[in-house]
Amino acid sequence: MADFPMFALSDEHRAVREAVRALCDAKVAPHAASVDEAGAFPEASFAALRQADFHAPHIPEAYGGAGADALATCLVIEEVARACASSSLIPAVNKLGTLPLLLSGSEEIKTAYLPRIASGDAMFSYCLSEPEAGSDAAAMRTRAVREGDAYVVNGVKRWITNAGVSEFYTVFAVTDPDRGGEGISAFVVEKADEGVSFGAPERKLGIKGSPTREVFLDNVRLPADRLIGDEGTGLATALRTLDHTRLTIAAQAVGIAQGALDFALGYVQERRQFGREIAQFQGVQFMLADMGMKLEAARQLTYAAAGRSERDDADLAFFGAAAKCFASDVAMSVTTDAVQLLGGYGYTRDYPVERMMRDAKITQIYEGTNQIQRIVIARQLLSGIQSELGK
Repeated sequence: MADFPMFALSDEHRAVREAVRALCDAKVAPHAASVDEAGAFPEASFAALRQADFHAPHIPEAYGGAGADALATCLVIEEVARACASSSLIPAVNKLGTLPLLLSGSEEIKTAYLPRIASGDAMFSYCLSEPEAGSDAAAMRTRAVREGDAYVVNGVKRWITNAGVSEFYTVFAVTDPDRGGEGISAFVVEKADEGVSFGAPERKLGIKGSPTREVFLDNVRLPADRLIGDEGTGLATALRTLDHTRLTIAAQAVGIAQGALDFALGYVQERRQFGREIAQFQGVQFMLADMGMKLEAARQLTYAAAGRSERDDADLAFFGAAAKCFASDVAMSVTTDAVQLLGGYGYTRDYPVERMMRDAKITQIYEGTNQIQRIVIARQLLSGIQSELGK
């Protein structure tokens, strides 16, 4: 039989995983419960991630960043999420917010903003959703009207992750209402811009340490050089961004599920009933086996999607949607089973699995609900797009 390379993480990628895990075990995990209880942004986690250059690892070296590839970025997010899902939204949302600049922005706008994200002096959020435009992003009502050498922006953005904490925002707005989706453009808005304000933090089921708020834009005047790409390319940029960043949510889901499985494995080997460890009961072993199989399948699909993101393959939309959808469903299943394995203890806040179950739920919803992901997947299949693995 001819030799061929089997899939494995490179030495560099393994080193990234080990470094992030060690950091998170020491400086992120100890704060996860208190961050959840207080509903407070994880400042200590941000400081630790920033010091180790894991807060925005995807920023290219040309702009002062670590230059991590898509897989390394997923490994960072996965390991942070294993310790604290709220904290994992620091690197994840920094990528989501800045990727439109990396994909479509001019060299001037990249140079103006990316170094500040790379240094950790600021964070970047992504403003697409609105009160009447969730899954139907093209129905947005936020307007940007050209006035000389500026745009005046008015509207409301909803469900904005890390709103109020981030200094910068990629905002999508209608510049030509007669052109539908082709009349949407993208802009950089700064927190300090006059007319920018924020709603009250949402009262959420999970990821309580990551603030989610409305962003209000009231006659916000932006210099014309804040436009990302050309007028009318905003929606295309938004959708292309999500193709790449859905796999970061998959990585977050994998990390949450791994954290829950790790804790459950330890618990069932300590908890005794009927004179022996409950890990020896076949029913418990079947649950653990299913959790482990589903989790590893989700991880491998996520890593495969990361490779396609790095290469910008033609089947990225399929793999990004599939990874996000499958991994988030797995996270919900695995965390629910972890609660079940702990019995009554799993239902209390004295143990972390109930937090992990609450945190897992959002991965099935944001960056496109899993119903939307299944539509994307089906359309990719019906269009004849086929991966190299399927040929």
